[in-house]
Amino acid sequence: MKRRVMYMVGVISSVCTAVLTIFGILVTNRMMYLKIKDSEFILQRETIAKRFDHQWFETVRKDDIWIPSPNGYNLRAIFLRPLDTTRTVVICHGVTENKVNSIKYARLFERLGFNSVIFDHRRHGDSGGKTTSFGYYEKIDLKAVVSAVRNRVGKRALVGIHGESMGAATTLLYAGTYEDEADFYISDCPFSDFSEQLMHIIRTEMPIRTSMSLRVANLFLKIRDGYTSAAVSPREVIKYIDKPVLFIHSLEDTFILPHMTEELYALKEGDKMIKLFEKGAHAKSYNDNPQEYLQTVKTFLNRFRLS
Repeated sequence: MKRRVMYMVGVISSVCTAVLTIFGILVTNRMMYLKIKDSEFILQRETIAKRFDHQWFETVRKDDIWIPSPNGYNLRAIFLRPLDTTRTVVICHGVTENKVNSIKYARLFERLGFNSVIFDHRRHGDSGGKTTSFGYYEKIDLKAVVSAVRNRVGKRALVGIHGESMGAATTLLYAGTYEDEADFYISDCPFSDFSEQLMHIIRTEMPIRTSMSLRVANLFLKIRDGYTSAAVSPREVIKYIDKPVLFIHSLEDTFILPHMTEELYALKEGDKMIKLFEKGAHAKSYNDNPQEYLQTVKTFLNRFRLS
């Protein structure tokens, strides 16, 4: 009898271990190898929406740049120089997108007197990198990009960073982690804490809706990619950012909830500004409110003497 009980316990334990292993691999696969949008799809979408002007892009002064990442691959960047100025904004796209999605912001900053640098995050577009880490490794890449820009435009030039979604979280993680080289930041629909964002996704999209799901996912994420979701938290570093920050979000966003931006704004000390648009789904604030978005950025730049 005792032997039978031990056998059953062993079987149940093995089954549970196998189930958790399969679950952990499936969840981390979905995170690390998140399906990226097709480049042609992004180009057509932006062209049809008139956010990408092919003629402008073909004729504007620009330099293709390959920037070595400390993570061991190259990042594809394009330095767009429509204006005779050293003022420059580095633009960080969201997850599953690529640098073409950033061109609409490049045109916005051109109207405000800035050149821009657009680039592909790791594992996106033409850049290298095997996994997506939602800001953990991307912040290191961003540091390399900003340093390369500084080497080109000079230490005294006005340089800003604009980030959207994952790019916004990456921007804040960079700004709060390193001795940053930028003069201002614009953070459009960031998450304040990746663990909380994952729990929001788990509760709305997955069959196993408990915190145990997150603990299992983090165990396998640490083993497979070297970090956990707790290490991707703009909330924890926002207090270290002393440069001006403009926070943007749309109240209709149901993917990354707007209260996350409100939380970050409340925690940020010093110069800051927030704009919550009434209209717009996730990462659509500019698409649905282009003129008001432009005016918001202009007001921010003027308020903190960045123009």
